[in-house]
Amino acid sequence: MKNKLVVITGASSGIGKELAITFSQHGYALLLLARRVNLLEELNLPNSMCRALDVRDYASFQKFVSEAEAKYGPTQCLINNAGIMPLDKIYNLDLDVQNDMVDINIKGVLNGMKTVMNQMKAAQTGTIINISSVAGRWTGENRAVYNGTKFAVHAISEQTRRELAPFNVRVLTVAPGLVDTDLISTTTNSEVIKNYGVWKENLAGGLSAKEVAEVIYYAFTLPQNVALKEIVIAATKQPI
Repeated sequence: MKNKLVVITGASSGIGKELAITFSQHGYALLLLARRVNLLEELNLPNSMCRALDVRDYASFQKFVSEAEAKYGPTQCLINNAGIMPLDKIYNLDLDVQNDMVDINIKGVLNGMKTVMNQMKAAQTGTIINISSVAGRWTGENRAVYNGTKFAVHAISEQTRRELAPFNVRVLTVAPGLVDTDLISTTTNSEVIKNYGVWKENLAGGLSAKEVAEVIYYAFTLPQNVALKEIVIAATKQPI
């Protein structure tokens, strides 16, 4: 047991789930957070604490991290992975849906970072990994608001990285391209879903969540004085 605590949001499926499995296989203690806590518990990973969390709820975020740290010690790594991606033309998206994207994709990241960064700063060590997207680098059809949220994650992470660097705290932005997950599940427009499916098929499904998780794990396990600042990762055939 490495006796190092890793906190992962959105850990019930996709990249978050594979990150949980990967870190667990290497002996890390885990705080797994997601709204669907039953899926976290089904993973049945050793040395893990599972809690139902909406990342918009800062008070609960703080409470759960404190509980995990009391059991496993200080957070060594926070992975802000939770996010939603309802795709459509902006004029078709309900304002409530747009606001949910902003609150979960941006404010959720801020809540997570605020929960751990001051402790990491004081300890002069730690790693924050924010899962963004290639949509945070380039705009795309049906992604106006999603692009905006991921551009924000990139910008926030970039300047946070500069401000925490003097304190030996690493901040990594990960920008995946198409990954074979259920992220499209929050999209309701049948035509958009159909076109997304064709695009995904043409790219042979994109990357697997496991492939992305393994790259993230590698970046984390580098010596603390070595920081991969940003990773853009996609299938070779995805033209970006």
